[in-house]
Amino acid sequence: MDNGKVADVLEEIASLLEIQGENPFKSRAYLNAARTLRGLEDKVDDLVREGRLAGLKGIGEALTEKITTLVRTGALPYHQELLAAVPAPVLELLKIPGLGPRKARALVEGLGITSLGELEYACHENRLAGLEGFGPKSQERILQGIERLKRYASRFLLGDAWPAAERLAATLAALPGVSRVEAAGAVRRREETVEAIVLVAAGPDPRVALAACAASAALARVGEAGATRLSATLDEGIPLTLLAVPEKAFGCALLHETGSAAHLAGLRERAQRRGLTLEESALRRGADALPAATEEAIYQALEMAYVPPELREGLGEIEAAAAGTLPVLVGPGDVRGILHVHSTWSDGRLPIETIVKRCAELGYEYVGLTDHSQSARYARGLTPESLKQQQMDIDEAQRRHPEIRVLKGSEVDILPDGRLDYPDEVLATLDFVVASVHSSFGLPEEEQTRRIIRALENPRTTILGHPTGRLLLAREPYAVRMEEVLRAAARLGVHVELNANPHRLDLDTAGARLARSLGVRLAIDPDAHDEAGLTDVRFGLGVARRAGLTADRILNTVPVADLPRALARS
Repeated sequence: MDNGKVADVLEEIASLLEIQGENPFKSRAYLNAARTLRGLEDKVDDLVREGRLAGLKGIGEALTEKITTLVRTGALPYHQELLAAVPAPVLELLKIPGLGPRKARALVEGLGITSLGELEYACHENRLAGLEGFGPKSQERILQGIERLKRYASRFLLGDAWPAAERLAATLAALPGVSRVEAAGAVRRREETVEAIVLVAAGPDPRVALAACAASAALARVGEAGATRLSATLDEGIPLTLLAVPEKAFGCALLHETGSAAHLAGLRERAQRRGLTLEESALRRGADALPAATEEAIYQALEMAYVPPELREGLGEIEAAAAGTLPVLVGPGDVRGILHVHSTWSDGRLPIETIVKRCAELGYEYVGLTDHSQSARYARGLTPESLKQQQMDIDEAQRRHPEIRVLKGSEVDILPDGRLDYPDEVLATLDFVVASVHSSFGLPEEEQTRRIIRALENPRTTILGHPTGRLLLAREPYAVRMEEVLRAAARLGVHVELNANPHRLDLDTAGARLARSLGVRLAIDPDAHDEAGLTDVRFGLGVARRAGLTADRILNTVPVADLPRALARS
């Protein structure tokens, strides 16, 4: 082992001792020994072999014995014992720059954090603000540390990649020699997580366009570059592939770079049956190139309707486009309001007045306030008494903003036995209830399923919130028979949330397709905790469109006049 690796182990031992509350002098001794080893020119292997460890600054007899064992065997039993005694999530949180051992343990014990992704989500929900020893500044520093770590991950949230692709496309499209730039690949198909951003640029001379893009300060690190294609890495750490083509070939290039492979294979087969050849740079009949500046022209030449990018997965969309039976997918203009928003009454960052005003500015006809219920102490959940006070605040906001309907809701915890977190007389004061699981994720599948269905059977439950509990790239869904839950929702007339928060996107695409097939109406809601979250509906729309959903299958596409009837259990 080299000096650095041995020092790493010693430093981790120091952290583990601090987590366990050992005497700080003991922890400091390991840190001092690590510092000594890092500063030596001699190799630790040689020092052990020649017996020269003992007597070095900060390394006494006990540490000499441990370092010798570590170097000779590659492991140290004492280190392994300490690791086994400390919760694994604490060790993961220690990867965050500037987050010390004691604070990492406080986050795990105080908020039940089990991963970096959960901690990021808790920060976005403002949950650290009320935890002893933390505050807004430390919360922001932790978020910044997590962002740095995420740069080295292999997959990225659509919520990060899509905005980055939009910003970059707009910047590059304004460059001399570049006529247009569009996002392609998984971002354009609205996959929930992506490995990279793909952009297609067009210009009179592709070489000039590519050179202009390569020289742009918007590309942090340009890697391999050819005549028409380059690779780079964005400041966010997301890999980028950029293709430059002549304007007349833009449609073909965008089509091929968008994918998917299965969709393209189906198109090539259809082209071949019509005596055409579909290539990456052209659509040909024999040696003659057909118009291919737009994707629409290509689909028209193949005698089929234009297929929205979200449906291009080789799942029957080509046959439907040829038969004229593609659905008219739900779009941004269809959403009339949002029904899952948190305010400063629980763990949100905006007061109700600000939320209502901003939602009116965004053109929403209605907004539902859904602060947490009393069992969600980690999120400053509302007692029945504080809920009454909050409802008075909502009434005042409604008085000030008659242009938008403000609804009294609550995100009510589903307790482990399936009961809701408020008694019936409290639930009766609400316009609607979002019932969600926030605890006991580890219940067996049958018990978790029964728990959720019991909550759906409560006549006050309006919407099942984030149905699987997953956090993308952070936490797997809990074990639940989702088809059984969705069938119960359809039978009972309960809406199911497609949580648009980009950390959740829950239901996922497969779940949303299943809900569609079972006749369940979904609610696309942002689960917003800050101003930016109020516009997260678009991420949920991406999932809904991938699932083939139309506006009539979405609860919050109904106009405000029809909302009371839509919220009622059928």
